[in-house]
Amino acid sequence: MPTADIHILHATSRYAVIVKPGGMLSVPGKGEEKTDCAAARVRAAFTHCSGPLVVHRLDMDTSGVMVFGLDPDAQRELSTQFESRAVHKHYIALVEGAVIPDQGTITLPIRADIDNRPMQIVDHDQGRESTTHFAVLAREIDRTRIRLDPITGRTHQLRVHAATPADQGGLGHAIIGDVLYGSGRDRDTLCLHAAFLSFLEPGTQRRVEFATPPAF
Repeated sequence: MPTADIHILHATSRYAVIVKPGGMLSVPGKGEEKTDCAAARVRAAFTHCSGPLVVHRLDMDTSGVMVFGLDPDAQRELSTQFESRAVHKHYIALVEGAVIPDQGTITLPIRADIDNRPMQIVDHDQGRESTTHFAVLAREIDRTRIRLDPITGRTHQLRVHAATPADQGGLGHAIIGDVLYGSGRDRDTLCLHAAFLSFLEPGTQRRVEFATPPAF
């Protein structure tokens, strides 16, 4: 079980915005030992909530802002916004080495590696389109701090885009602490944080914004 708990950034009777710590599942996994997750903790914190709650997910090792719908209509409204790309979001990451271009866009087709789950691979024949904008925030000796703006939401998209060699269309710099696609080792912290999330508030349709800085 993760040692850190969720941090509640904002809550109304319709939705809750939290900060998920790295190392915590977004939703329950398979097996009794994987029932603890951000969704379960939200349900425990908001006893009036109903419905499926879950609107989107973050990888277990990724920290950052998440929103949950606390009633079925709110969950449906928020899910539709993610599907239609009406949600604005960006991530902060530390990657290995020095990223040369100040900014750019990565577009690669990704699919699950069925022989090596949970890995994802680039496949120009069967992969699904995925797009990420990136911008360098700071170059820090042997690493680079970058902002990542995913346009699509494929599994492990940012991790694959960062680690894929530049001559194959990727950034060519894996995220620090990435045990799947980079040089990270077990128990390393993945330096990937969902830092900003903006959406239309269920019911009012007023755009709201939430931000939280990374711990790295």
